[in-house]
Amino acid sequence: MPPGSFTGWPHRNDGRKIRVTGGRGQAISKNLVSKDVSIRARKGGDKRPPNPVELSTWPDGALLDALQRAAFEYFPLNTRPDNGLIADTSREGSPCSIAVVGFGMAAYPVAVERGWIGRADAVQRILAALRFFRDGDQSGAPTATGYRGFYYHFLDMQTGERVWRSELSMLDTSLLIAGALTAAQYFRSDGAEERELCSIAQALYRRVDWRWAQDQAATIRMGWKPESGFLNYGWEGYTEAVLMYVLAMGSPTHPVSRDVFEAWTATYQWENLYGYDHLYAGPLFLHQFSHAWIDFRGIRDRFMRAKRSDYFENSRRATCIQREYARRNPHEFAGYGENGWGLSACEGPTGSGVTPTGETWPWFGYTARGVPYGPDDGTLSPPAVLAALPFAPGIVLEAIRDMLARYPEAMSDGRLAGGVNPTLTDPLGHAWVSAGHYGLDQGIVTMMIENHRSGQIWRLMRDCPHLRRGLRRAGFRGGWLQQSINVRSR
Repeated sequence: MPPGSFTGWPHRNDGRKIRVTGGRGQAISKNLVSKDVSIRARKGGDKRPPNPVELSTWPDGALLDALQRAAFEYFPLNTRPDNGLIADTSREGSPCSIAVVGFGMAAYPVAVERGWIGRADAVQRILAALRFFRDGDQSGAPTATGYRGFYYHFLDMQTGERVWRSELSMLDTSLLIAGALTAAQYFRSDGAEERELCSIAQALYRRVDWRWAQDQAATIRMGWKPESGFLNYGWEGYTEAVLMYVLAMGSPTHPVSRDVFEAWTATYQWENLYGYDHLYAGPLFLHQFSHAWIDFRGIRDRFMRAKRSDYFENSRRATCIQREYARRNPHEFAGYGENGWGLSACEGPTGSGVTPTGETWPWFGYTARGVPYGPDDGTLSPPAVLAALPFAPGIVLEAIRDMLARYPEAMSDGRLAGGVNPTLTDPLGHAWVSAGHYGLDQGIVTMMIENHRSGQIWRLMRDCPHLRRGLRRAGFRGGWLQQSINVRSR
């Protein structure tokens, strides 16, 4: 993502100016590799995206419908119909992200239920992706698609070959598989194509060799490269990897041992921040991604039973900690406050700024920002705020309305930009905004709004036997895990 040049005089909220030179994303070109399915968010039949300031005044239901529908639209607009691959970002030349494909497959049941796309159309789009991953090169060669059931993080949109010398990603493969299993839970009619969809989804899951990915270590490795083998670190400390471990525990073919999950939770860091006892993870997305698929309300593993909490409550507290950090605003960034928060993995400006006193202030580009230990350069992620909706709807809706009203430039085509930095402004006073849109942002927004509105994704996955088996093997008990599966005939 090569930056364009940018020079401005941004304002901190104490009125001082900072001289800044750095990067700003280049202008985006339309990357509509799929037909326009005419599902743009609208009010009263208007096909244009709503004005952000006006949108901020809409009732909750209308506001969420517009934001969710526009977020879902990312997927059909950025998909290659012939192979089902979905671009990582809407920028020209973006490769496929396998995690974004997983989010896309999970988003289609939402869109079908809400009438934004036809069932047959959705099935065709999902099948294209599933067939590609089923038939992709699994030799592990440097230009293959994957190895041992896992897939390289980024793939060429046309050929499906590995790009950017990316790693074979255990976590991103988990998000891909979770999306396939979600689709299989929803599309279960007697039709031949839906039966094929379910069959391929199951086959992809069964092929993943989770034991190999452990590499005889206590926890699962983060990745593998054909040039050098396994990366020298595993998944340790609380992260979005809960979903990965649950899928690895629940595998009917290559499950990891029961003690792997216990070994992972032994690396957790429990802290008290601003009066909240919680399981620490700085960036907001770490408290959200697994929750898009797993309803953690009322179910507890051994760690959470000892803490008399659960992962859902932990994410609620993490959301409140984010808000309190921004309210205190230790670095005095512009835009921070009770309604200005959301430090997460996102794109920000690059380069550095120099104050009149000679103080250098760095901009971190794309990185995982977090609280309270940083990194923090004044960049906020509006999608990460919106994805916290199930945990703290009141403060989330207040924050989103405020962002839309104060920084309308952070929305384009009805979708929220990945990052906004109000401390860095252009000569017209507009906040720095990440160019284009990221598929991960749009996927988590689509799913978490739906979990808040109807719980659809949670309900589907509560009936997934693999997920339930993995949770039980990991030591989860109570709540909906004690109930029987809602069996639906094909």
